[in-house]
Amino acid sequence: MKVLIVEDEELAVKKLLKTLSSVDSTIEVAGITDSINDTVEWLQNNTMPDLILMDIELADGQSFAIFDLIKVTSPVIFTTSYDEYALKAFKVNSIDYLLKPVQPEDLEAALTKLKNLRGDGTSTALQSLVKELHQQLAPKDYRKRFLVKNGQKLVIVESQEVAYFYSDGRLNFFRTKDNKNFIIDYTMDDMEEMLNPDDYFRISRSFFISISCVKKIEDYFGNRLILQLFPATDKEVLVSREKVTAFKKWLGK
Repeated sequence: MKVLIVEDEELAVKKLLKTLSSVDSTIEVAGITDSINDTVEWLQNNTMPDLILMDIELADGQSFAIFDLIKVTSPVIFTTSYDEYALKAFKVNSIDYLLKPVQPEDLEAALTKLKNLRGDGTSTALQSLVKELHQQLAPKDYRKRFLVKNGQKLVIVESQEVAYFYSDGRLNFFRTKDNKNFIIDYTMDDMEEMLNPDDYFRISRSFFISISCVKKIEDYFGNRLILQLFPATDKEVLVSREKVTAFKKWLGK
């Protein structure tokens, strides 16, 4: 595989060469350019490479300008320190988008993706990638409030007022931070799609908790954790064994 490297930082070029070599020793670096003009000139005077590794921010502008000046038929893996260009990158032959410093496992995954896509037809593959990227970048519209019954009345409860959601095996409830209990018509699986994961964590099949309601955490047998919540609940609140690592990571965000 012949690769063109477009990068204006000497140290970044050295690191990229080393990473390429460690990932696939058969890769041949066909050329190295450091600007928009140099890259256009190289592409005009050489056979299109099998792959272009391209930094976005070059000394004379953003590398997207290259695609306005010459037709590039080679697939591209963009490298950059900024993720704000992701969507634009995927619209111009991009196979992947890697943040610096480029890690060997990320580059290897991108090269594998390139090999897998070659038989698909470029346009179809790129449409799929753009769709995937749209889904990743689109802000999720998490539920902001719930409409629930309170006796004969309907009341609105803001999501931020909920301390935790729980199930008794038949019905699902939530308890507010001021210790009011309400039945909800959604399943725990439904809640997983509705709740902002920065604010709520599913510690088990029957409990979704807010970070603000965790009063005490203790080790429990079976490599689990037991929690004391506020407001208090008469149910035993355990973090399941398979959730412990992710739960600790969530607490430390």
